[in-house]
Amino acid sequence: MADAARTHEHRAAPSAASLIESMRDIGYTLESALADVIDNAISAEATVIHINYDTNSTDPYLSIVDDGNGMTQQELLNAMRPGSQSPTAIRDTSDLGRFGLGMKTASFSQARCLTVVSKKAGELSAARWDLDLVVERDDWVLQLPPAFDPLELPGIGNLGDRGTAIVWERLDRIADGSTGASLADHLLDRLDSARRHLELVFHRFLQGDKGISKVRIVMNGRDLEAFDPFHTKSPATQRLPVEPIRVAGQDVHVEAFVLPHHGKVSAADWDKYAGEGGYLKNQGFYLYRGGRLIIHGTWFRLAKQSEMTKLARVKIDMPNGLDTLWKIDVRKASAQPPFVVRQRLKGLIDQIAEPSRRVYTSRGHRMTSESQAVLWHRRVDKGLVSYEINRDHPLLAHVSDSLSDVQLSELETFLKGVERAFPVDAVFSDAASDPKAVAQTSLSPDDLGALVSLTVRVMSEGGSTLDGLLSDLSRAEPYRSNWTAAEPLIRQAYSHVTSENA
Repeated sequence: MADAARTHEHRAAPSAASLIESMRDIGYTLESALADVIDNAISAEATVIHINYDTNSTDPYLSIVDDGNGMTQQELLNAMRPGSQSPTAIRDTSDLGRFGLGMKTASFSQARCLTVVSKKAGELSAARWDLDLVVERDDWVLQLPPAFDPLELPGIGNLGDRGTAIVWERLDRIADGSTGASLADHLLDRLDSARRHLELVFHRFLQGDKGISKVRIVMNGRDLEAFDPFHTKSPATQRLPVEPIRVAGQDVHVEAFVLPHHGKVSAADWDKYAGEGGYLKNQGFYLYRGGRLIIHGTWFRLAKQSEMTKLARVKIDMPNGLDTLWKIDVRKASAQPPFVVRQRLKGLIDQIAEPSRRVYTSRGHRMTSESQAVLWHRRVDKGLVSYEINRDHPLLAHVSDSLSDVQLSELETFLKGVERAFPVDAVFSDAASDPKAVAQTSLSPDDLGALVSLTVRVMSEGGSTLDGLLSDLSRAEPYRSNWTAAEPLIRQAYSHVTSENA
């Protein structure tokens, strides 16, 4: 019966040459390829990972060497087999792998020759995928020693008594000949970008976060430094309580952060924590799987990226047992929240974004304070924000008192023109690209003195006391931002006015 059934079957094995070339184009970048290989090292309990490269050689190479558990010959042969483990298999909670494809596809995406050397229990094992040989034979042919000497591989010197070395040679995908730059310069530029990517993706391992073993990653002798996208060390960073979301019997933890306004951090820190692409691009959810960053800078289409929420960043911690529900892809570069999580996140977005909005709107609210010396009022009408000149400003009232009805009408027409000509688009664009570059014109000491003298005289004649003047002017520009110089001038001007009236 079984033999009869087989007569209606046909074995359609894929062409090794075609499939292995196709595997090179899954979509890895150098950054994501290196991250995938490092995942394996961390899963093997490595504490130190060395990334070495030689960009000046006529045949550049890159090696990733760890001090993890290592593999026996049989374990290595299994690991070199594409699809070595089912993505549905139950994994240890610290295992960062999933498909059993990462190390191979990541390596093939960058190099045509992948050699893996591993030490475990005093045994040295090695195997090599040479893509040219696979294409030539159209067969899944692994090379083993003595077809090559593992001890003569570049970068192998970092392999100690145990661990694994992964060596990429014939780096045909890393270098881009269309740039017109030298190969060495182009490689260095790509590797520098990869460094910044790894410092973000593995920042919780590099700094030894709670419940995560610390891992040291070294690139050509230089240690990577953790880049914490939430700027948690700053006292000005706002932090919302952690909220668990129960999914399929496991907890997903959500924690929101609002980064400091540029006025509360140094210029260097403001630029640093913007990240590549800036604050606007990097707002949103940061999804971690086993402590490793999977995807960031997205609201998962639950909200739009907004200038008013650009300081909001939300950490989501998911266990690897929920990979299927989150639709984690081979490259671990994309994900989709399951329905129950999306529903909860949708309800949290306003709560998450509100503190970020307040960082930027609080200054506007202060402009509508009770100080009569405030020059601009911020008005909100049906969700639209506009700025109007304070018609009750003491100096404006002082000037208006001496004008005829016609002149008052002309002045009002001019003020409305100034308000309508307020350069909203230019201010918004400049503030979005570089907030610290947007500054008010500074007053010279003479101009500040003249302004204070006139303001104090006019407001004193209107009945303001010294305490009232100090309270009003300390909340209004340009006195507030020049308060150290303005306060003694106010006291001096008030004393002069009162002595004249005595």
